[in-house]
Amino acid sequence: MQVLGIDIGGSGIKGAPVDTAQGKLLAERVKLETPHPALPDAVAKAVAQVAEAFSWTGPAGITFPGVVVDGVTHTAANLDPAWVGLDTRNLFNQTTGLTTALVNDADAAGLAEMSFGAGTGHKGTVLMLTFGTGIGSALFRAGILVPNTEFGHIEIRGKEAEHRASERAKEEHDLSWEKWAERVEEYLQHMEALTAPDLMIIGGGISRKSDKFMHLLTGLRATVVPAALHNDAGIVGAGLAAGLG
Repeated sequence: MQVLGIDIGGSGIKGAPVDTAQGKLLAERVKLETPHPALPDAVAKAVAQVAEAFSWTGPAGITFPGVVVDGVTHTAANLDPAWVGLDTRNLFNQTTGLTTALVNDADAAGLAEMSFGAGTGHKGTVLMLTFGTGIGSALFRAGILVPNTEFGHIEIRGKEAEHRASERAKEEHDLSWEKWAERVEEYLQHMEALTAPDLMIIGGGISRKSDKFMHLLTGLRATVVPAALHNDAGIVGAGLAAGLG
């Protein structure tokens, strides 16, 4: 099955057609900057532009960086408060003219990694964490997703974890890989205490640079690995979510 996958992030909106049987992009992805302010109508127009770039007429899956329940968005920490309580799936349906499925962005990335990446075949407890503008999370037990966990917002040292340990935090505070890895490891230790995972998968764009920091994460019981699909996991997972829907 071929589905258009679109991944909305705090800094970029990217998409491509996805082969949901193989978990592969069928064309080079198109990426646009996320509008600022990230108001619903402006973001929806950008999503429509991505769909139009492929002249797409079939089903589409779209990720959202916040809690999503039955197409309604309930949080939007890195976008705009106007998204809270909005029937976002209907907005995207109207703006794109497509039939869409809407899924939390980290949940989508997790679905992709569990189906085609670092979590393939793993039946224990798996925690996927995406490091980008914020920190997204996806929790799986026996291959089944627990949706909308949003563990990036737990508090560490008086601040939300994503304000200390996201990729954006690394850039804003000009942290070395060593200093950033210290913050990431402290966060992972908290998550290990909360969820007792057998496997942690580190995703987001920074996973492409895993050689810079993975060897510094030594104080954990769980196995920690980089995502196999890197920053394409969200697009692939969006396609999978639409196929499942």
